Amino acid sequence: MKKSNEYVQDKEPIYEFEVFFKFLSIALLAMVVSVSGWPIKIADSFALPVISGPQIPSFAPVVDAVYSSVVSVRVQSKLSPVSDKEMELFDFYGFDDLPDDHPLSRFFRDFGLRKKTEKKSKNAPLRPIAQGSGFFVSEDGYIVTNNHVIADGSSFIIVLNDGTELPAKLVGKDTRTDLAVLKVNDKRKFVYAEFGDDNVRVGDWVLAVGNPFGLGGTVTAGIVSNRSRHIGSGIYDDYIQIDAAVNRGNSGGPTFNLKGQVIGVNTAIVSNSGGTNLGIAFAIPASTAKEVVSVLIKKGKIDRGWLGVHIQNVTKEIAESLGFAEQKGVFIAGVEKDSPAGKYGIKEGDIISAIENVPVKDVRDLALRVASLPPGKKVELTVWHAGQEKKSVFVKLGTFPTDPEKEIKSTKEEEDKGEGREISGLGIKVISDNSASGGLSITSVDENSEAAEKGIKEGMRIISVNNSKVSSVEDIEKILNLSRKKGRKNALFQIEFKNGSNFIPLKIIKE
Repeated sequence: MKKSNEYVQDKEPIYEFEVFFKFLSIALLAMVVSVSGWPIKIADSFALPVISGPQIPSFAPVVDAVYSSVVSVRVQSKLSPVSDKEMELFDFYGFDDLPDDHPLSRFFRDFGLRKKTEKKSKNAPLRPIAQGSGFFVSEDGYIVTNNHVIADGSSFIIVLNDGTELPAKLVGKDTRTDLAVLKVNDKRKFVYAEFGDDNVRVGDWVLAVGNPFGLGGTVTAGIVSNRSRHIGSGIYDDYIQIDAAVNRGNSGGPTFNLKGQVIGVNTAIVSNSGGTNLGIAFAIPASTAKEVVSVLIKKGKIDRGWLGVHIQNVTKEIAESLGFAEQKGVFIAGVEKDSPAGKYGIKEGDIISAIENVPVKDVRDLALRVASLPPGKKVELTVWHAGQEKKSVFVKLGTFPTDPEKEIKSTKEEEDKGEGREISGLGIKVISDNSASGGLSITSVDENSEAAEKGIKEGMRIISVNNSKVSSVEDIEKILNLSRKKGRKNALFQIEFKNGSNFIPLKIIKE
C-alpha cells in the first residue's frame, strides 16, 4: 500500500498541471475567438524571401541641374475678344459651387477663369495674356517654346525661376512642328538645356518642368508610356507619350531624362474640359525639335519642298479597282493648280510608288521625304498612270506654301435639288450638273449603303469613276459594267466635297 500511496502522491502534481494546462489552453482559445470572431489557424513561422524591387530615385539632383534653364512665357496677345468657346476650356468641375470670397475662387478668377453661369457681356474682355513654358537652348538667350503659345502674340515676356521678367523677341516659328524660338537680349549668361537622345524606352523615367496654370517652376515626374504616337496633327505626327502630369501652361516646356537632357518638347495633352491632365501627354521628339530649332535660329523660317498634290494611301480596294498589281505607294487624289506636280505631268489617279528609286510606304512617308528636301531640288518619281503605265517623272520641287490649310473650293455648287437617278446597286442618286467640266451632284445616299458608311453624303459630287470623267448616269453604268466583265469587285469613285476630293472604292453589286 505504501508503494501505491507513493504512486498516487507522485501522480497528483502531474494531474493538477495537466488540468491547469488544459484550462489555460481553453482560456487562450476563447480569448482568440472573442477578439477575432473566428479561431485563428496557427501556421509554422518562416522568413519571407527578400525581393529586390526597383528603387525609386530622388530627382532632386536632376532638378537642381536643369531648373534654371526652364522659363515661363507670357504673351501679350493681339487685340481680340475672348470667346465663350475659349473660356469654356478653363471651366472646372465644382468651380460654380465655390463662394465668391473663397480663396480658390479668387485664384481661378485671377488666372482668367470664370463661373459657367456668368455670361459674356457685349463688351467682351480683351485677351491680355496667354501663358506657356519654354527653355533656354543657349547661354546667349535663345528659348524654345510651342508655336501655339506665341501664335497670336504681339509682345513676349520671359519669367526666370527667380521671378525676373525679361522682354523677348520672336526669332522664328514653324506651324508644321508647332515649334518657335524666342530671343532674350541680355548681358548675363543663361543656364541652358541640351537636347539628348529621344530613342527612349517605354518605362524610362522622365521629368516635366513648366508653368501649369501660371504656377511657374512646377516639376512633375512620370515614365515614357509609348513612342511614335500619331494624334492626327499632320505629317510630323510622331510623339513621345508620357504620364508625367502636364497641364495647361506646360506647353513649350521640356521633358527631361534623368541625365538632365531634353528628350521632348511638351505640346499636347488628353484632358477634360478644364484642360487638366489625365495622365496622357505628348512631347515632340528631341531629334525633330533640335533640327527645326537650329534652322529657325539661323534663318528664322523653315523652307520645305513641295509637290502640290493631295494624296491618299493605296488600299487593297483601290489597287483592285484600278487593276494595280501591288498594294503600295500613294494615290494622287488631286493636283493643285500651278503646282510642281501639275507642271511636270502628274495627274489625278496616278500612283507614286517611289521617290529617288526608294519605295514609298504610305502618305506620311512621301510627305515627310518631300518636305525634308530643299525647294528647287529636282527629284525622280516613279509614277504609275491609271495603275498600268510605269514611268519616271523628274519634278523640280517648289516651296511649301506659308498657308498649308488654304481652302480648295468646289468647282460648282449644286443647282438642282431634284431626286435624281439611282446608280444601280450602290444606293446613290445623282443628277447631271450640265456643266462643261462634267460631274454629277449627289442628291441622296441610302443610309444603309456602303457609300454612306464611307462618308459619301448628299451635296457631294462624283467627278470620275475608275479615272474616267463622267457626266451622266449612263457614263457610270458603262464603266461599272466594263469593270464587272473584267472580274473586278470594286470601282473607284472620285468624290468632290467642299474643300477638295477623295477617291473612294465601292463594291460593285451585280444585278
